[in-house]
Amino acid sequence: MGKERVSIYRIAEEAGVSPATVSRVLTGNANVSDEKRMRVEELIQKYDFRPNAMARGLSSTQSKIIGLLVPDIRNPFFAMMAVECERAASNKGYILLVSNSMSNMELEEYHLQKMFEQRVDALILMGGKVDELVSDEEYVEKMNQISDSIPVVITGKLDGSDCYQVNIDEAQATDRLMEYLISNGHRKICIMGGRKDVNSTYAKRIRYRSNLRKYGIPIQAEYIVETQGYSLECGYEAMNNLFDSNLELPSAVIAINDFTALGIVQSIRQHSYRIPEDISVVSFDNTFIADTCTPRLTSIGYNYDLFGDTLVETAISAIEGNNPPRLQLIPPELVIRESCRNIMQ
Repeated sequence: MGKERVSIYRIAEEAGVSPATVSRVLTGNANVSDEKRMRVEELIQKYDFRPNAMARGLSSTQSKIIGLLVPDIRNPFFAMMAVECERAASNKGYILLVSNSMSNMELEEYHLQKMFEQRVDALILMGGKVDELVSDEEYVEKMNQISDSIPVVITGKLDGSDCYQVNIDEAQATDRLMEYLISNGHRKICIMGGRKDVNSTYAKRIRYRSNLRKYGIPIQAEYIVETQGYSLECGYEAMNNLFDSNLELPSAVIAINDFTALGIVQSIRQHSYRIPEDISVVSFDNTFIADTCTPRLTSIGYNYDLFGDTLVETAISAIEGNNPPRLQLIPPELVIRESCRNIMQ
């Protein structure tokens, strides 16, 4: 069983005092009678209560720090988001504390606890356990205990949690990319990279299949290629395996992200095929990699300024008790470059 969830108002009600009195006890203010202080402290100990954002606001003890936890800062997507969140936080008078879990779930939970102990005013979580297709029950309970004290904003899902969600519209992003490829005559389309137990990857694959059915294109299981990671090396190995399989090559490959696309491009070139003349390559995320690759990659991206602003503004709005929306979606933007050709011409 998890710890009973309480608020500053529950403590105040049981102790027979005002919420402001509870806040003064939490912050060590001397202007509280011994009798009231004792009643409040007994309840704080009973519930292992930590002050939430509103309680800290009553006593002006906010740290003005927002914690950001990402799985791998080397990934251009997370690096870009960290920069945008830092910019947005700075504009609002906050400091961003960034922690990198290196895609290690135990390390993620350790860093999460450490940031919470640092008394950050809010937490933003990207990737990692909040992107798992099936939410971990113990992790959800841990997040609910934290969200009783400070706002938590995630870019993913945690079924049963009280977190705020700011998500990419994965369905619309995949629809836009598939419609573009199909309108350019592509029927043999491979989607490559990622794991089926990751929610964002799962959502893309579902829409990939839906679009094929919509346009009457047969689904080939061999063209849905899973990898253990999202790196350049994973894309390179997966494309090599496709060449080695002796399957009919697709006319277009959708990379799960720009990093994976780099490995796919490298493999295609080493097998003496041309991009886009022989095989078109497109990707998700539209980071700087897409614009610096040769040829430059057509990629589905997002308004990263808006993404960073929305994450930080949601956190601050929750800190201030303004009840921001529980779920917000960031729309995709298709950027067309030179890596995809029209095969009907």
